[in-house]
Amino acid sequence: MEDKGYKGKEEVKELKATKALTIRFSEVDSMQVVWHGSYVTYFEDAREYFGELFGLSYNLYIDNDYFAPIVDLSIQYKKAIRYGMKPVITIIYRPTVAAKIIFDYEIVDSADGSLIATGRSVQVFMNKDYELVWTNPEFYLAWKKQHGIQDS
Repeated sequence: MEDKGYKGKEEVKELKATKALTIRFSEVDSMQVVWHGSYVTYFEDAREYFGELFGLSYNLYIDNDYFAPIVDLSIQYKKAIRYGMKPVITIIYRPTVAAKIIFDYEIVDSADGSLIATGRSVQVFMNKDYELVWTNPEFYLAWKKQHGIQDS
């Protein structure tokens, strides 16, 4: 039974983007299977695409005297990508109150919708002196506010 008067936790705005991947011959081995290390590049391509769409580009960090290195990266392989396939990657921004940027990834086979891989990356902030920054930089807080992001 649905209680229409119940107000649960406020829904968090989800920012995500989906992009087609191009599998190059140079990324496959003799079995025509994509080398596992190429997935890291696919995640990077997704982060750059997300940045273009939502204004969170690497230039934004640099212009504000920050870097955002990856400190944690995980990939779960479910199915091989073979040469000639046309997979798509979805990147999803995960809000947090901590001074970090978290993205989840899904790579799907566009031919049948089957899951190829999932992953997550965590980036932190460093200042121009390469020191870890423990609080969210002002430009990042402004970006969150611009996109109506509620930290969870």
